Amino acid sequence: MTNIGFIGMGNMALAIAGGFIKSGKVKAENLFAYAPNQEKLRANAAKVGFTAEASLVDMIKKCDTVILACKPYQIKDVLGQSGGEVQQALKGKALISVAAGWVLSTFQEVLGDAVRIQCIMPNTPALVGQGVMLFEKANTLTAEELSQARELFEALGIVEELPTNLMGIGGAISGCGPAFMDLIMEAYADAAVKYGIARPTAYRLVAQTMLGSAKLQQVTGDHPGVLKDAVCSPNGTTIRGVDALEKQGLRAACLSSIDAIMDYKKQ
Repeated sequence: MTNIGFIGMGNMALAIAGGFIKSGKVKAENLFAYAPNQEKLRANAAKVGFTAEASLVDMIKKCDTVILACKPYQIKDVLGQSGGEVQQALKGKALISVAAGWVLSTFQEVLGDAVRIQCIMPNTPALVGQGVMLFEKANTLTAEELSQARELFEALGIVEELPTNLMGIGGAISGCGPAFMDLIMEAYADAAVKYGIARPTAYRLVAQTMLGSAKLQQVTGDHPGVLKDAVCSPNGTTIRGVDALEKQGLRAACLSSIDAIMDYKKQ
């Protein structure tokens, strides 16, 4: 993977491109991008360091690897641009998609076997190098390309491989999950403000508490219940808070949030 081209340059693509450059895995001069909004694209190119391209087909021809980062509903239109020239230019190349909902078989229906494909589902914490990169296990990359892709995306967080049938639930957890964590963060910050702590301080306290708790679980590998028990002294304050959360149905609410997503995906 020498020259990498981006189709689309929204927030996620910016995070990916910036992460590649910051990690030293890819030189800025080897990154290219095309997006319809050329003015915004050139502005982002000046900030991040990639080369803005005015022609999608010409950009693809310059690259051996293409990262498809447009909206899922735009993909068919993008791939069908220029009277088939886009698909022709993609032949023999590696295509990495970060579009939600598209899997290997979906792309093969459109592109056939002429393009080597890997579908990835990232999440927004990739912006700060703490993302989750879900790699669909089914892919048609060469062994070398797959190894290089994993190494590149590890610069943005952790890489987890899932079979195709679990990409949907994986995306519900890691892709939608940040919004749920943000709700919890906001709620506990509101509680801190209610009892007198300034809001900026409240956000710092809650955010670091969430970050530290997650890191502690990652480092120790302990079951979350074990870590919870270590904070809950008999007849203490924490266990009273835990009891209140259980009475309000916290676990059931968390499960229901994922059920709602999965039910919607079935429609």
